[in-house]
Amino acid sequence: MRYGMAFDYELCINCKACVVACKEENGIEKGANKHRLWIDSDDLEGDYFSLQRSRTTFKPVKQCQECLHPFCMPVCPVDAITKGTGGIVMTDAKSCILCMKCIEVCPYEARYVDDKRGFADKCIFCSDTRLARGKTTTACQITCPAKVRIFGDLDDKDSEISKILKEREYSQLEYGNNQPHLFYLKPLKK
Repeated sequence: MRYGMAFDYELCINCKACVVACKEENGIEKGANKHRLWIDSDDLEGDYFSLQRSRTTFKPVKQCQECLHPFCMPVCPVDAITKGTGGIVMTDAKSCILCMKCIEVCPYEARYVDDKRGFADKCIFCSDTRLARGKTTTACQITCPAKVRIFGDLDDKDSEISKILKEREYSQLEYGNNQPHLFYLKPLKK
């Protein structure tokens, strides 16, 4: 079993429901700089002669990519970072000494300091909340009104994520050989 998430980011309306649901589900501190996921925007300009208006697309890029070979794991001096069920990169809050090395090496800027529990936190696909309770979706996926996110087991050929990755072209934010498990679905041709 390997968990992954795909994003049909062209559908994103930047409502931030995913951010709010994540904070509520996972007990994340309130505040603009405390997130397990962020939504970035790109302004796209239409061609003058095509009469298209400029528009903005939103992409969830500052989120842990749940890499097969994460940069954060080998730099942890106390081995607080391990792989959990489904290949999810986990941080043991009790072992973390807040040396900040994992925050510094993450190319996705996906980690932040959880001041309440005193460790370097990040998205863990709701593994200690929703998945632990037997749910099959993450808080961000189930809350999204535009159905941007598709979560599931990449090794299950019948899962929704496996099917969509077979049907659609996608890209990944890969650095070296880290092999991220987040997939950005390319827009459908119109």
